[in-house]
Amino acid sequence: MEHTADPLEISPSSTRWFDRLLGWVTEVPAAAIVVAEIFILGGGAFARYALHAPLTWTDELASILFLWLAMLGSCIALRRAAHMHLTTFVKDLVPNTRAWVDALGMSLVVAFLVMLCVPAWEHWHEEIEVSTPVLGLSEGWRAGAVFAGAVLMLATAVTRWVENASWKQVALTGGAVALGGAALWLLTPVLSSLGNINLVIFFLVMLVSCIVMGVPIAFAFGLATMSYLAFSTTNPMSIMPNRMQEGMSHLILLAVPLFVFLGALIEMTGLARAMINFLVGLIGHVRGGLQYVLLGAMYIVSGISGAKAADMAAVAPALFPEMKKRGSKDGDLIGLLSASGAMSETIPPSIVLITVGSVTGVSITALFIGGLMPAVVGLLLMAIVVWWQTRREDMSGVKRASGKEIGKLLLVSLPALLLPVIIRTAVVEGVATATEVSTIGVFYTVLAGIFIYRQFDWRRIYPMLLDTASLSGAILLIVGCATAMAWALTQSGFAQDLVKIMTAVPGGKLGFLLVSALAFVVLGSLLEGIPAIVLFGPLLFPIAKLVGVNEVHYAMVVIFAMGLGLFAPPFGVGFYAACAIGRVSPDVAMPRVWPHMAALFVALLLLVFVPWFSIGFL
Repeated sequence: MEHTADPLEISPSSTRWFDRLLGWVTEVPAAAIVVAEIFILGGGAFARYALHAPLTWTDELASILFLWLAMLGSCIALRRAAHMHLTTFVKDLVPNTRAWVDALGMSLVVAFLVMLCVPAWEHWHEEIEVSTPVLGLSEGWRAGAVFAGAVLMLATAVTRWVENASWKQVALTGGAVALGGAALWLLTPVLSSLGNINLVIFFLVMLVSCIVMGVPIAFAFGLATMSYLAFSTTNPMSIMPNRMQEGMSHLILLAVPLFVFLGALIEMTGLARAMINFLVGLIGHVRGGLQYVLLGAMYIVSGISGAKAADMAAVAPALFPEMKKRGSKDGDLIGLLSASGAMSETIPPSIVLITVGSVTGVSITALFIGGLMPAVVGLLLMAIVVWWQTRREDMSGVKRASGKEIGKLLLVSLPALLLPVIIRTAVVEGVATATEVSTIGVFYTVLAGIFIYRQFDWRRIYPMLLDTASLSGAILLIVGCATAMAWALTQSGFAQDLVKIMTAVPGGKLGFLLVSALAFVVLGSLLEGIPAIVLFGPLLFPIAKLVGVNEVHYAMVVIFAMGLGLFAPPFGVGFYAACAIGRVSPDVAMPRVWPHMAALFVALLLLVFVPWFSIGFL
């Protein structure tokens, strides 16, 4: 039967050429900036430590380029549908209903970007006359990134909207959002008189509704904040791009794209495989040996890539086939992989640790030192679960590696095993900052891949650079929008109200820690880690200090709790990532993950009750 075209359907070919143009405009500069950042920061570190002739301009230039990378990376992530979003409530909808919900979600993204463009333009013009202190460049180069990014994301969002929806869906969802905006504008005098009831309207009802329907979390934060500022306050709208720029301009956050790229290099050059092979040779012959290898490998590799999915993808595929041959059940493997991902959130150089340091002012060195032992506590408790589950494993067909074979595997893996040691030692000893040490790691890995492991595929570099820009943009846009939202909440007086509530929690320090841990389990499950940390970190860390909780101890508790929520079904997105990597249905895995989650919960309670695990080595 001949198919008749629906006049209300939009032909993909009508937007494909424009989408390709957007790809070139965003991807090529973003990839070039990642490379430039590596050489600028690496060159600065080399000049400072090797030549004793510091280059004063490197940090300033790197921070300007970094903001462009954040905004271009956000565009790339939007093109790839790679922004963090919650699909729990929409994934099982019937296709037609899901299409309408997706169209409405994209119309809300478009609405936020339309609202952002004019204030971003105004902010750009305000900054043009201001000069940077070292290079004397106009601050307009920095502020222009937010405006250019807003325009490019708007073009990308509109393209995606009309590509993936019919004209009817575009018209009706766009019309509904426009009518909603008009209604809020007409109600502005009423909303302005409601005081903090507006926090419920915009930061609870609107924000939660957006997240539930699958709107990317960064855009949900941005839309709620812009709507609050526009319709219920007299603040100038240029505050929004100003706060976004401030949130994304912390130089320590430059470590995010560099560690993401480093993680991709470790996998591509064979360093991750060398580590795993050595661990398998060392303990692979004992009952549960491969499970212990997975835990050990996640501890060693974790945090370097910047993405838990990347950590799991580097380790699990190499071990799962043999583990299944030895009789391990699919659900148990996913439980172990999920729990190891959660356990390793505190391991330096975790992107979450870097983000905490950026938004709260806690010493990165102290966080790096404090993060190692909490993960050990989680690892040991999960090792007990592994021992119980594998105590009857049949090892009759497993050959034990000889001492000579282990020695050879150790020799091969030594350059790979040294990398995490170099990174963590350099930061802890104050030899280099987290940002500088990431460039050292990149150069080290490139040289090891080319000259030692002879495994370096130049064709994969450009895609890896784009993946780096995309993931970094997705993370940094959340940081920017959450920073603006946290500012709005603080200005509203919510922060002071939160102080009163949290300081009145029964049980003093201990009560505050337990409530915070429970809250971050929930927040980690619904918002993912970084949005929860960026939004609530600046509000809760000062309260922790006020009630007498050590900041590093508090950081470890909330990060561990957030990781538990992130990987706990049914909402935790990390659990579904583990299922995808292990190629196991969530329905099969979900009933069997709870022993591992219970072990993590016990570990979390130990971290709450025993501060020494977090601060004993400071």
